[in-house]
Amino acid sequence: MTVSKQDIIEALKEAKEKSTDRNFTQTFDLSIGLKNLDLSDPENRINEEVTLPHGTGKTQKVAIFADGELAEKARNAGADQVFSRKELEELGDDKTRAKKVADEYGSFLAQADLMPIVGKELGPVLGPRGKMPNPIPPTEDPSKRLESSRNKVCVNVRENPVANLPVGREDMSNEEIAENVETVLDFMISKLPKGPKQIKSVTLKTTMGKPVSLKVN
Repeated sequence: MTVSKQDIIEALKEAKEKSTDRNFTQTFDLSIGLKNLDLSDPENRINEEVTLPHGTGKTQKVAIFADGELAEKARNAGADQVFSRKELEELGDDKTRAKKVADEYGSFLAQADLMPIVGKELGPVLGPRGKMPNPIPPTEDPSKRLESSRNKVCVNVRENPVANLPVGREDMSNEEIAENVETVLDFMISKLPKGPKQIKSVTLKTTMGKPVSLKVN
């Protein structure tokens, strides 16, 4: 399957034309329909994060599970929240709060040696949301990781053969959104057993607009 950047840009223009005027900046949503994919086989399910080259246009909150030096570096680097090991364990004992935290933050990082605890305490909450943390060595500067995490979106194909995710906003350029779309399509193709042959449909729409289909070759 090949979808040119120009085809994507034309679809974005059409989606804008079909959009209802609203007094807020609308999001562009990408929908990718799949075919011949047996989701009863866990190996065919997709639940991963993708870094968009231009982000979604909306600042995403990032939290980190860390102690000591890494925790201090993360605070200085602008992490939205730093959870210590003790706080992590407390979250594991309070499922209601754990779910709120999982929904509040778009992405998570974790000190490498805390990953087993994260899995034990929060795996059932973060896993289904596609938000299991990426591990980070305790001596690393987390600045770049935090910046990259703010541009991530979750691609989730678990129960239905379709992936829906935001790829930009109206106040971004068509070029930027098109490059985000290309990144997601390339990722999806790399994860499918038969690659582009399993892409059934690709559509774009604004929050309040009608979907526009892209030609799938």
